[in-house]
Amino acid sequence: MKFEKIFSVSFESLRTSKLRTFLTILGVVVGIFSIIVIMTIITMLQTTIESGISFLNKNTFQIQKYPAIHTGGPGSWQKYRNRKNITLDDFKKLEAILKQAKYMGASQDVYGKVIKYGSRETNPNISVIGITVGAMRTNNVTIQEGREIRQSDINYSNHVCLLGMDVVDKLFPNFNPIGQTIRVDNQPMEVIGVMERQPQFFGQSMDNYVVIPISTFQSFYGRKNRSVDITIMSYSKEDYNSVMEAAIGYMRTIRKIPAGKENDFEIFSNESLMGQINDITGGVKIGAIIVSIIALIAAGVGIMNIMLVSVTERTREIGIRKAVGARKSNILMQFLLEAVVLCLIGGVLGIILGVGIGNFAGSFLNASTVIPYDWVVIGLSLCVIVGVIFGTYPAYKAANLDPIEALRYE
Repeated sequence: MKFEKIFSVSFESLRTSKLRTFLTILGVVVGIFSIIVIMTIITMLQTTIESGISFLNKNTFQIQKYPAIHTGGPGSWQKYRNRKNITLDDFKKLEAILKQAKYMGASQDVYGKVIKYGSRETNPNISVIGITVGAMRTNNVTIQEGREIRQSDINYSNHVCLLGMDVVDKLFPNFNPIGQTIRVDNQPMEVIGVMERQPQFFGQSMDNYVVIPISTFQSFYGRKNRSVDITIMSYSKEDYNSVMEAAIGYMRTIRKIPAGKENDFEIFSNESLMGQINDITGGVKIGAIIVSIIALIAAGVGIMNIMLVSVTERTREIGIRKAVGARKSNILMQFLLEAVVLCLIGGVLGIILGVGIGNFAGSFLNASTVIPYDWVVIGLSLCVIVGVIFGTYPAYKAANLDPIEALRYE
């Protein structure tokens, strides 16, 4: 028999026992569904987080006082809070000696400010960010209109600013803000530029900010009250690690950290942040795989059971086929295909349900819709493996039936 004919006969035999086929594949559906739905949600979260945290440019890392993600228990935050703030003087010293870097920038920020223009004002959720010139190069932001903050603005603490699109939408809905004067903490600031709109992060806008020269920021909010974040870009991917190692060594010297003691600052990049997130979700993935494998083993035992019953019920059919010339390999392939087809049908249904429900659940978190193609392939592969493993014995038993005894079977 040709493969197409064997497949047709196998599929037809499954159609003749619809209820039994449905109950058999239900276990496979549950197993594949459990892994796909979890992986879909995790992939949605990772994709959304990646787009939301990728605010640093390529080949760029940041030095800051606090870790980007804190996973310690209660009280562990005190360790970081007791560290000395990173100062603008620290940045200037590092900038003077770290010649390997392509660009370096420094920034400070304060959250929860209200920005005013005439009778209009924003919600009290605006971040005011003070930056050096280099911070525009090291961060993944672009000027949409107007000009950047210049070194002269920093040298003279000019009252100039760049606006995020949320501020523009709120204060200047119908006209160009360039050249207008807004008030930041009652201080007049001339608008010199507008930033491009950023992707949302779990449905939350990332455009609710105002950027000002770092010297102006410190004149408003003080020089020592807030730690400075330092961003450093290397020339290429090849020298990225060497630049980072040099920066760490210089920072330890600048901050007078004794040999053998751990750093009193944190290093992170887009890649390291995603690595931390993957570490957090890794345990969930392993748990989902274990649960799914247990469910698939249970489903495989059910498939073997049903296939053995099917062999018994179709003993006479097998005898007739052997009598008219069917070989052992034909019988073996037919029953093995039935087991694999059962698993694949359950797998496809599980994948469709998993992707659909996973995206539906993720939509409540305002996460981006995704299809985890790699896990879809893994799920289908698991179905084939389960079908082959648990279908082999019933298929072998059917192929080795004595045709004479099979024909006499009632």
